[in-house]
Amino acid sequence: MSVSQPDLLLDDVLDNPVWSSLTGAHASLSEGSGLARRYRPDVSPFAAVADPSSPQAWRDLAAAVGPGGTALITGAAGVCGDGWSVLGGGEGVQLVETPRVAAAPDPEAVVLGATDVPEMLDLVARTEPGPFEKSTYTMGTYLGLRHEGRLVAMAGQRMHPDGWVEISAVCTAPEARGRGLAGRLVRAVTADIHSRGCRALMHASVTNTSAISVYLGLGFEQRRRTTFEMFRAPA
Repeated sequence: MSVSQPDLLLDDVLDNPVWSSLTGAHASLSEGSGLARRYRPDVSPFAAVADPSSPQAWRDLAAAVGPGGTALITGAAGVCGDGWSVLGGGEGVQLVETPRVAAAPDPEAVVLGATDVPEMLDLVARTEPGPFEKSTYTMGTYLGLRHEGRLVAMAGQRMHPDGWVEISAVCTAPEARGRGLAGRLVRAVTADIHSRGCRALMHASVTNTSAISVYLGLGFEQRRRTTFEMFRAPA
């Protein structure tokens, strides 16, 4: 599975990946109607509007999250509806796989599920890879590596825009860093994505230069810059 330059330029589902996910592969995990959707709060704080410039889309989102509710949105670039406010956020990069990604299953990687959630949440709390809730693992396959029985690294699948799957929650416990575990898991998750007939993408904060360097070294390529912002609905 590979990504060619025309794919990078023309596949506009990647411009609003959460919307594509919530109205497609992840519809069963979504709430909302009309021009707005959000993930169930136990799954993810992400939400999406069909068009950030549409006042009706923001009214639909306000109905979905409730008075004073919050929504984490990518790509809105500070644009929001009347009465909404921006609580915070920052700039990120979107990366997509190229033929240089050496996707391959990892014989030591284990599939993580419901019984692993306490360990997954603990690892996330110690490494802060991004939003992760108690049911985030239901968004796709999550793989982990253990050392002496303890979960020391993981990576999994989050957004699922049409034809693509996002690799997320890539994290390694501080005591296990420097062993290439993150790279192994990214390649293994990519292999699983390929088995589903999809291609891999990733997101990272522009300030996380070390992670971006790793992903570029693994064969991913920056497609665009984007934003990740937390919005609050009118009270």
